Amino acid sequence: MTIQVNSDKNIEVTEGFISKITENLTDSLSHFDEFITRLEVFLADENSDKQGSNDKRCTIEVRIKSMNPEAVTATADNIDMAFKQATDKVLQLLRTRTDKMKSHS
Repeated sequence: MTIQVNSDKNIEVTEGFISKITENLTDSLSHFDEFITRLEVFLADENSDKQGSNDKRCTIEVRIKSMNPEAVTATADNIDMAFKQATDKVLQLLRTRTDKMKSHS
């Protein structure tokens, strides 16, 4: 499974943060490893340098073998919480898609 992390100019992404995201996704989604070919994480601050609530956005695009890519998005007050919420949504999406794949085979 390939994991790519992208961010807009308002989110500072260090190598340590990328490692944390990669490790978290690898651990969280290991059960679905045989189905996933690629994950792309997009981090953004919707309000730029202004303060605001729910302005940090995390979108995770998941590419499942033999299916079109799908994406989930979460917003929160901080990027860590947005990432956690998006990861939870990806888990639910993968459960749904892989259950359907298993029932059709």
